[in-house]
Amino acid sequence: MKISLKTTGIPAIAMFASCTGTSEKQPEQPNIIIIMADDLGYGDLSWLGATTIETPNVNRLADEGVRFVNCYSTSATSTPSRYGMLTGMYPWRKEGTGIAAGDAPMLILPEQYTMADMFKSAGYSTGAVGKWHLGLGGERGKQDWNGLVTPNLTDIGFDYSYIMAATGDRVPCVYIENGKVVNLDPNDPIEVSYTAPFKGEPTALNHPELLTLHPSQGHDQSIIRGIPRIGYMKGGKSALWKDEEIADNITRKASEFIVRHHNQPFFLYFGTHDIHVPRVPHPRFKGLSGMGDRGDAILSFDYCVGRILDIVDSLGIADNTIILLTSDNGPVVDDGYHDKAKELLGNHKPAADLRAGKYSIFEAGTKVPCIIRWPQGMNKPGSINPGLMSQIDFFASFASFANAAIPENAAPDSRKLDKLMKNKTKKGAPFIIQQNLNSTLSIVKDEWKYIEPSQAEPIEFWTKTELGNNPNPQLYNLSKDPGEINNLSAIQPEKRTELKELLEKAKK
Repeated sequence: MKISLKTTGIPAIAMFASCTGTSEKQPEQPNIIIIMADDLGYGDLSWLGATTIETPNVNRLADEGVRFVNCYSTSATSTPSRYGMLTGMYPWRKEGTGIAAGDAPMLILPEQYTMADMFKSAGYSTGAVGKWHLGLGGERGKQDWNGLVTPNLTDIGFDYSYIMAATGDRVPCVYIENGKVVNLDPNDPIEVSYTAPFKGEPTALNHPELLTLHPSQGHDQSIIRGIPRIGYMKGGKSALWKDEEIADNITRKASEFIVRHHNQPFFLYFGTHDIHVPRVPHPRFKGLSGMGDRGDAILSFDYCVGRILDIVDSLGIADNTIILLTSDNGPVVDDGYHDKAKELLGNHKPAADLRAGKYSIFEAGTKVPCIIRWPQGMNKPGSINPGLMSQIDFFASFASFANAAIPENAAPDSRKLDKLMKNKTKKGAPFIIQQNLNSTLSIVKDEWKYIEPSQAEPIEFWTKTELGNNPNPQLYNLSKDPGEINNLSAIQPEKRTELKELLEKAKK
């Protein structure tokens, strides 16, 4: 079933803004909007070849911008890839940057220089909206969910934040605005535990009859609005989000931030959640894709992209606004809930022809969609750029655009690729490094990819995804073998040694 779903018109907030005047002089520094999709695969978008689903708003962004077809996240899971992008430091350099629990402390410490700090130093207003999943507070399990959670995003450079505390399948299932839970009733305080259930509170394991969505694995602890989660939560009933309204709610908050700051340079980090589990698309998308909730969630994501484009265009700031769309890691189909994503997948290939998916060191784990639109600053909109790029390089490249200086020792792994991002060259990064669930590393240089030996399990336990772990070194020629089928390590020892030594040098 082929679906075309367009936005239903410019939101009222955008029409109001356009009526209040857009004749202000554009700032010399470009506005920056990063749209970070969640678990969106290289083959999930129609501009990348998907034929069973249409994403017209993302297509519009691609037609008006430049498509970077060799872009990688640093990691094959959410927390470390976001950490790497926002700090400019490979997450495997710091312990504890794996998939964060819902009560994890802030993984980016206040003394660490961030992308938001960089923009703030250059005079930008800075905001973060949507999925966070990088921890809050100073100590695990000791957050004051009923007061001010500190440290919070204000302490790492964001003037404004409206975030999900962790991610949709983890408690607490509440929004946090500038460090405080939204709509909390002080007479119904929140309690959170990742060690033991609360007495008298039903769990999915003991009360499956209360579920509207059933787990396929894990996700059998607290039940929040009929959906089983990871972790235990009690109280905070008035503050609980409604899953089917998350996309609309965070897109509205992102739009409001853009409207408030459109007369000055601003940086917005917008983390969507649609394609991550639990997938609970709004009723207006339900059943439209023909591929179940996962397909419907892709349509929801596309709609949200359209709303951001409408806001920016209606305010008259499109020419000097960089909109970058990418994903935190590769796709996964069944990631813990019986949502028929696997059964209704049909001919759709979330990873296109790449090997494996989320969690893996193979290409589908970290090769991600990437589009950049900047009408005033880019060459040849609608074109495709094959230059090698990692999300680790966004930090230094944006600093160049913002005329910001990066302090010594900050963003140590980020490289300035401003000419590539402006589509003025096809020469990309000299190499990029990838990380899987087990922190096995690989390095890509030119057309070659080397994966270091690993004794970790070869298959992810729950999803049965190939992790790419192998006690022997692996070497692939990606231009001839993008599916990483033929390990050339034994017959190309010189290339293997070259890349191994380069990886070891980078690690040190």
